[in-house]
Amino acid sequence: MTAFTDIQYLKGVGAKRAEILRTKGIDTVGALLRFFPRKYLDWTRVTPANSAPFHENVCVRAKIVTPIEEYNTKSKIIVYKFIAEDESGKFFVSLFNQKFLAERLKFGGEYLFYGKLEGSFITRQMNSPIIKPVDYNVIEPIYPASRDMSSSQLSCLIKTAVKTVEITETLPQIIIERNNLCSLRFAIENIHFPMSAAAFEKAKHRLVFEELFVLQTALSIIKLKAHQKSGCAITVNSFEEFQKSLPFSLTNAQKRVVLECISDMQSHRPMTRLVQGDVGSGKTVVAAALCDVVAKNGFQSALMAPTEILAEQHFNTFNNLSEKSGLKCGLLTGSMSPKKKSTVKEQLLKGEIDLIIGTHALITDDVAFKNLGLVITDEQHRFGVAQREKLTKKGENPHTLVMSATPIPQTLGLILYGDLDISVIDEYPKGRQKIDTYLVDSSYQARIYKYIKKFLDNGQQGYIVCPLVEDGDELGLKSAKEYYKTLCENEFSGYSLGLLHGKMSAKDKEKTMRKFSNGEIQLLVATTVIEVGIDVPNAVIMLIQNADRFGLSQLHQLRGRIGRGTLKSDCILISDNQSSDTIKRLEVIKNSTDGFEIADKDFELRGPGDFLGNRQHGIPQMKIADIFADKEVLFKAKKEALLLLEYDPKLKYPENKELRQEVIDLYKRLNQK
Repeated sequence: MTAFTDIQYLKGVGAKRAEILRTKGIDTVGALLRFFPRKYLDWTRVTPANSAPFHENVCVRAKIVTPIEEYNTKSKIIVYKFIAEDESGKFFVSLFNQKFLAERLKFGGEYLFYGKLEGSFITRQMNSPIIKPVDYNVIEPIYPASRDMSSSQLSCLIKTAVKTVEITETLPQIIIERNNLCSLRFAIENIHFPMSAAAFEKAKHRLVFEELFVLQTALSIIKLKAHQKSGCAITVNSFEEFQKSLPFSLTNAQKRVVLECISDMQSHRPMTRLVQGDVGSGKTVVAAALCDVVAKNGFQSALMAPTEILAEQHFNTFNNLSEKSGLKCGLLTGSMSPKKKSTVKEQLLKGEIDLIIGTHALITDDVAFKNLGLVITDEQHRFGVAQREKLTKKGENPHTLVMSATPIPQTLGLILYGDLDISVIDEYPKGRQKIDTYLVDSSYQARIYKYIKKFLDNGQQGYIVCPLVEDGDELGLKSAKEYYKTLCENEFSGYSLGLLHGKMSAKDKEKTMRKFSNGEIQLLVATTVIEVGIDVPNAVIMLIQNADRFGLSQLHQLRGRIGRGTLKSDCILISDNQSSDTIKRLEVIKNSTDGFEIADKDFELRGPGDFLGNRQHGIPQMKIADIFADKEVLFKAKKEALLLLEYDPKLKYPENKELRQEVIDLYKRLNQK
């Protein structure tokens, strides 16, 4: 039996269980072997009762020193109580509705108790521990269970697979030796059923390295393929001329990034570059400069934005920036009339438009270019890898520029954008307004409302951000719908309020944002849907409710919606969560306006899943690696991937056969995002 054998043919599975396993993403025996435990119960590591930390899972070996007594509570729960003791001291044990277990335990018997100790140093208590015989000397895997299949059932199936499946090595021997890695068989056996803590660590290190190595190999191959193509020849550098046409001076960082991009485009290979810049750092003018250079060389550019209103804003901005340079801009969005769309598409095909700006409408099959030379995606994490590729295929290997205002930590950048070169705009244009940020609790609510009204009465606008769309989602959190209704009827009656959230239709969202942009709405109550929004220079005040429920980078992005003009702006964070960790986290956003510093801290505190959210595009699901904790392994894996591809760029050599298949499988998953 091989790793590619259909899961239903493994002993103990069959057709019915196979369907259950497929819902977990397990369709082959190999996928089952790589369905790793979510945690372990370490029965080999015994801790004395009196020195065990409170509120943490521990294993204590102790004797039952009192008879087991049965109690009936008013709520009809049967509780079994007794005292257990080891050499260090005693602790009380309570079992709830566990008659079968209580009857098996013997007064005077010695057992292993696994659970959390509560109480005080004088009176320790362990509620509902898992209890095993003293010879249960194992590190027990616990798998993600479901109603249809328990952790123990999965464990039995994996045990069968480990014994019967032929496990073929995936890494070249030279890489295994150079990095002192164990064999794949040893790794699979000991990640599921560790012989010891040391064996487990060895197995985990091997599997983490392999996962990151395969990923870096796949991304490096994509990059190498792009670099081998000819690209669109850029021979005329009109950047100096473009700078002279601007009514302001570019920062040194903007100039550096533009020149890095032009250097790529002049190298006879397509540019594939990510430009990262914090909110307000001036990415748009960098993109405009490159579009102008591309146009002066006889090619067209396309910029894809995630929303219509953002596409329209870009269209207006680019028109203003290119007024003197002569760049001809066009707009294409889904809501335009069929006649307008047809006219724009015809102009595009004839080459009468130098730069087309639009939404997903740009990647429809009937959109064609005369000579597409540059593809730009704005807020790249809102698009999938496949969507970016679909647009680039409308030209002859055009250059690619990816823009993101979401600062990405270096380690995460290697995962998300391993196929791209990275440029950072780490300087802000002169005159950018500093945003003051305040952290308070809800006792300040009434004073804050008065403060907001001062701005509204002065003709300015503001935002109030809530974590939820509607009530009932989670107790104690502000919901946009109910909060909007309350504010309209009470504190802000007489003012013009708007509501914006993710459950609204795209048409209604656009309509509301347009009203806010035009000044028809004074105060916008919204969820994080405004995180990537449009510039409203008149918006100068933001209140974020339940701020502890947002990530730091998300708070920074939200805060970036104000301070877009010349007026002083304030952001107020409200949180009643007084835990030291929460206060420490929110103090970061209060005291820093550096998006990259905030992103690194956020990533460190919350990890990649919460940092980016579950639905982000183009992010492979890590099965065992933690790209923050394992960053040293990530860099080592990247180095090894590049060394390997130097001598076998297409993974054609026999020793790389299994690795090639792993890379192909991963690439398929990336393109399904």
